[in-house]
Amino acid sequence: MTRIHEKTLKDLEFFMVLNQISEHTITALGKEASLAIRPIEVEAQLIRELDYVNEYRSSFDNENRIPNHGFEPISKELKLLNIENTYLEIPSLQKLVSISLTVNSIVIFLEKFKDYYPNLNQYSQYIEVTTAIIEQIDNVVDRFGDIKDNASPQLEELRHEINKLKGKINSSFASALNRYHSLDYLDDIRESVVDNRRVLAVKAMYRRKVKGAIMGGSKTGSIVYIEPETTLQHTRELNNLEYEEKEEVIKILKELTDFVRLFLPLLNDYQTFLTKIDVISAKAKYAQSMDAILPKISSERNLFIKDAYHPLLYLTNKEKGEKTFPQTIGLSNENRIIVISGPNAGGKSITLKTVGLLQVMLQSGMLIPVHERSNVCLFERILSDIGDNQSIENHLSTYSYRLKQMNYFLKKCNSKTLFLIDEFGTGSDPELGGALAETFLEVFYDREAFGIITTHYSNLKLLANELPHMQNANMLFNERSLEPMYKLVTGQAGSSFTFEVAQKNGIPYSLINQSKKKIERGKVRFDATIAKLQKQRSRLEKTEQSLKVNEKKKLSEAEKLEETNAKIQKKLESFQELYDSNQRLIYLGQKVNDLAEKFQNNKKKRELMAELFRLVQIENSKRKKVSVKQKRAEKAKEKQIKQEAEKKVEVIRKRKKAEKKKEVKIEKPKPVLKVGDRVRMHDGRAVGSIDTIEKNKAIVNYGLFTTNVSVNLLELVEAKK
Repeated sequence: MTRIHEKTLKDLEFFMVLNQISEHTITALGKEASLAIRPIEVEAQLIRELDYVNEYRSSFDNENRIPNHGFEPISKELKLLNIENTYLEIPSLQKLVSISLTVNSIVIFLEKFKDYYPNLNQYSQYIEVTTAIIEQIDNVVDRFGDIKDNASPQLEELRHEINKLKGKINSSFASALNRYHSLDYLDDIRESVVDNRRVLAVKAMYRRKVKGAIMGGSKTGSIVYIEPETTLQHTRELNNLEYEEKEEVIKILKELTDFVRLFLPLLNDYQTFLTKIDVISAKAKYAQSMDAILPKISSERNLFIKDAYHPLLYLTNKEKGEKTFPQTIGLSNENRIIVISGPNAGGKSITLKTVGLLQVMLQSGMLIPVHERSNVCLFERILSDIGDNQSIENHLSTYSYRLKQMNYFLKKCNSKTLFLIDEFGTGSDPELGGALAETFLEVFYDREAFGIITTHYSNLKLLANELPHMQNANMLFNERSLEPMYKLVTGQAGSSFTFEVAQKNGIPYSLINQSKKKIERGKVRFDATIAKLQKQRSRLEKTEQSLKVNEKKKLSEAEKLEETNAKIQKKLESFQELYDSNQRLIYLGQKVNDLAEKFQNNKKKRELMAELFRLVQIENSKRKKVSVKQKRAEKAKEKQIKQEAEKKVEVIRKRKKAEKKKEVKIEKPKPVLKVGDRVRMHDGRAVGSIDTIEKNKAIVNYGLFTTNVSVNLLELVEAKK
């Protein structure tokens, strides 16, 4: 049974998708039903719904288009039919004829082309095709919406009498009109119509000389409208006959309504069927607008979506004529959780939402915009914690709200759950919040849940690197421009590029350097290492793309470059292992240092030994059991990696020394800086002006702030005029 909370649907912007689908409906009831779509709980029913939409979607690409399903709602008519002694008016009866014709045409079509639409045909089988309603109503009502004369013998006779009387009225009126006109009693307009009766327009001065009933007068009072006495008797008789005709019409409509009432369940089915077809059609049209398909649904726990697009983003960019970047991501029993890291605005959250939204859409009976080779599975529960979760109504801070969410996750998370968490662990003290987030993640991991999280926390990246069924991933960035490339790469954590982005935005290098000193050296080195690896990975990606473009022209060169790439990749992985190992040792050293400081303060040896023993036990529990032979092999491998790294570093140092010597030889004389000159740092972009110079130190004014810096680190941009 699928249980997806309303909050998850809101987090993933599912209701915006429903609004877009509702725009493709053509009936009021279809629009209402499309906005009420929710994930389907029963798997068999979900598969059927997906087949319906997929078949309807295929009708757009072949000549056998499904007939129009538009209809006017008959809800009011159905309510009236449920009440005894009521009758339907002619417009209502015409609506019933229309809906019957529409349903019959669709059901007959689906039966005829059942090889093309087997599931839709199967769905339509419970609808009975009958012409009884249509024929019975057509026998009574003509195409102009009037009751036919021969609807009953009594009605036919009454209408015959009425026509005869109308003839007598017209002839008697004409006689009176000619008579009084010859006597000059009538106004120039001669006659008029009052209350649907023909009357003489008599001059006011002659009103007593004209026999008949006064029906009114003009606004000025110069004309009096009189119905001639000769027509009055015929008019009264006509009124009686028209009343009898009206009663006979009501009698006929009641009899017709009683006949239609027998088909009430079928009419109910008609409306339900056409509403359902409208929703299926809207889903199919929505799928067509983004080239969505029905991927293969696996009974095993295996999710692989290739070239997946976020529907809302795709349609928005399509309207603007902009490109949308697809993502490829996979989850399986061997790779249950993915930890995405990297700078903000790189596409982490969109990637997370894309996976969640597509899964919810699929489980609500919608096709999704992915590659045809994608493979999906179904989840019983989807949990999410995305976006700004500060609860003003409940007076909860962001962190308190997130803790409540985590508590809910702990209660509901199991092996049939997909969880999605954006900016995991934020909202509290970084070290403490990160530790708590790590514990939560370990619980989700132990329960074998599938999940995707985004984070900036190093300890979560380390955890993903240590646990066998968890994987790091990052969003690629251009290492030069620091512009996002919107491409997800798995197997490696991402740097937040904190200092690089700051430098790009013009923050002076001296301030960035000060900030670096405030952070523990190990963490900066770790982040710098990841950033370096990520940059190299980006270069490899570019090289690979370049090779694909020139593959036909330079096949031999491409093969050589691929071999080089493979070697570099192998070395990068080796360096990654070395850096991870060093970071682990730094982390342990920090823990031991903390214990040493604590012991220095309280001098409690027993407590110190207990905590040290506990730390050792925790570390040993994470170690894999290996033989002595394996340990020797690993140590030898590590030694080899270190030697290779040292050789590389030595080569780089020598090259840099040689470059410095060359620079010294061709160095130009430095300009003498003066107060008022516009300058910038050698390694910065921000430009400021010199306020004062004293003892080879200059105070540079950047507008928002000033900084004291050595004159040797400054370069002249513009001399004071």
